[in-house]
Amino acid sequence: MNNVSESTIIIEAKKSWFQLDLEGIWHYRELLYFLVWRDLKIRYKQTVIGIGWAILQPVVTMLIFTFIFGDLVKVPSDGLPYAIFAYSALLPWNYFAGALQRSVASVVGDAALVSKVYFPRLILPIAGTLSGLVDFLISFMLLVAMMSWYGIRLSWTSLTLPLFIVFALCTALAVGLWLSALNVRYRDVGHTIPFLVQAWMYASPIVYPLSIVPERYRFFYSLNPMVGVIEGFRWALFGKQSPDFAVMSISAVVVIFLIGGGLVFFRNMERTFADVV
Repeated sequence: MNNVSESTIIIEAKKSWFQLDLEGIWHYRELLYFLVWRDLKIRYKQTVIGIGWAILQPVVTMLIFTFIFGDLVKVPSDGLPYAIFAYSALLPWNYFAGALQRSVASVVGDAALVSKVYFPRLILPIAGTLSGLVDFLISFMLLVAMMSWYGIRLSWTSLTLPLFIVFALCTALAVGLWLSALNVRYRDVGHTIPFLVQAWMYASPIVYPLSIVPERYRFFYSLNPMVGVIEGFRWALFGKQSPDFAVMSISAVVVIFLIGGGLVFFRNMERTFADVV
């Protein structure tokens, strides 16, 4: 007689609003890896230049911004060549914008999976956020080449760069958790994302420096978490002057509250995902 070991998984309703099931995410980490890899393959499937799109998109945007805001409007660039100034901000911004759009669409896009198989639903927006890191790293290599061309060297502050990459990731995930849960019930959310991203870009110091924002508006301006991300990213790369740590601190606090509340909100909305999606 053969001894057959059987494992039983019992799925129970959450007993607390703050039960986040982070252990379950670790248990399903292979699914997370699969979803990230699937997103990368689908994004560049049957494309002519493939992953070259990760470079082409920010480069074209940088050229347009350089011509309009650098050459015509003469927007200040904190002593940097305007192309470097703009591209260094477009890197974290493009990562954030892409990660946010994928995160918001993640639950609805995997409706068949959500309605048939159990797994921690948090994996979906997390995977949408992580998959953009590959594009970011490819675009970053071009920035290093551009800095070398202009004779700009990385300083010791570049050691803090991973911190600001995590900052951008957490910002995208924080907003994505709220909007992806709302998008399941209200599909209008998905339609508003392109407009939101476009408006948010001009509300962030991408084509202009933080220094031109009047002091009396700095507090309200820094409630936009991407202000802290972009300001910190530029400082980490160039280290020419100290960033406004007050602005960065306010942005960081906003992200902490958003991601904490987003985790709780998403976990308590997900019980209806299979019925609504």
